[in-house]
Amino acid sequence: MNSLSPVSAQNPQSLLPETCTGISLEELNAKAAMQTRIDRKYIVDALTVSRILQELPTNAQVLEINGVREFAYDSVYFDTPKLSSYMLAALGRRNRYKVRTRSYLDTGATYLEVKTEGARAVTVKERIEYPTRDRARLNAEGLAYVGESLTGLLDEDPSRFSPVLTTGYRRTTVFLPESANNPIDARMTIDTSLTWTPMSEFALSSHLPYREGTEYTAPGMVIIETKSGTAPSIADKMLWRGGVRPTKISKFATGMAALNPYLPSNKWHRTIARSMQLVPREQAVVAKAA
Repeated sequence: MNSLSPVSAQNPQSLLPETCTGISLEELNAKAAMQTRIDRKYIVDALTVSRILQELPTNAQVLEINGVREFAYDSVYFDTPKLSSYMLAALGRRNRYKVRTRSYLDTGATYLEVKTEGARAVTVKERIEYPTRDRARLNAEGLAYVGESLTGLLDEDPSRFSPVLTTGYRRTTVFLPESANNPIDARMTIDTSLTWTPMSEFALSSHLPYREGTEYTAPGMVIIETKSGTAPSIADKMLWRGGVRPTKISKFATGMAALNPYLPSNKWHRTIARSMQLVPREQAVVAKAA
């Protein structure tokens, strides 16, 4: 998986306060599975990450597996030839959805996930275990699961779905227990080493330099995401006090728009212009070494 990008030269786990103890995946899921939640996303730099982590409450815990606190993720997103999933997000339609496989590269586990967003921007994620060998395709079981999960939402046969984009990143996950300053158990994730790889000609334009199968990165980008109930978590309040506000970004949809500006993308225009000047990852690595 990717090495850390220049902005994350300081590993997030090395910046965590000494009081931040570890929490197992089983404990984290039992306390804050957060499959139904409000997501708030922020684009920050390494200094902001360092400051936020140092301000964490003493009861905060970090996901730890076998002594490791930062993990590599790989997601493959599926869409139709008409880019139905993307268009629903770009045009702000109700009953949006995403179909993806997510692989946890450190543990070897892969899941097929279907995310839907309905009333009041509440996101619901459902998933099943999935063969890692099939992560870039929908097998018979996957097609049946997608069709069942999106009953009433699809106007096309699930067999029309194919891989259009792969994203990669390294993630540190922090658990924020309910307290006087935190209305409900919440999570905060910190993503570094972000990459986007177009997997289909549907995602690209022949008039642009981006090419299918090439891995691109946005040097200088770190994404913090908070997951809580309708009330903001203590992490949101810390970010707001520091002048950082939620940003419209979706690794899938914003990545697609950054790779192909001919797609409708008004809602992400500012984010792309400010933070997502994509370059080939190899080029960014060479620049860092220089």
